Amino acid sequence: MRGIAQRIFLSVLLLAGTSTLLFSQDPGPKQDMKNAGHETKQAAKDAGHATKSATKKTGHAVKRGTKRAAHKTARKTREGAEKVEDKTSPQ
Repeated sequence: MRGIAQRIFLSVLLLAGTSTLLFSQDPGPKQDMKNAGHETKQAAKDAGHATKSATKKTGHAVKRGTKRAAHKTARKTREGAEKVEDKTSPQ
C-alpha cells in the first residue's frame, strides 16, 4: 500500500508541476514589448556589422584596383618611352 500511495503522490506532484509550467508560459504584453525591443536592437547591430564588413571589402577592392591601374599605367608609359627612344636614337 505504501508504495502505491507514494507513486500516486509523486504522479500528482509531477502533473501539478508540469501544469503550472504549461500555464505560466505566457509572459504577457509587457515582456513581449521588451523582447521586441531586444530583437530590434540585435537586428540593428547585425545590420551595422554587415555594413562594416561590406565597406571594408569594397575599400580593399578599390585600393587594389587603383594600385593595379597605376602600375599598369606606369608600365605602359615606360614601354612607350622605350619605343620613342628606340625611334629617335641614331642608328
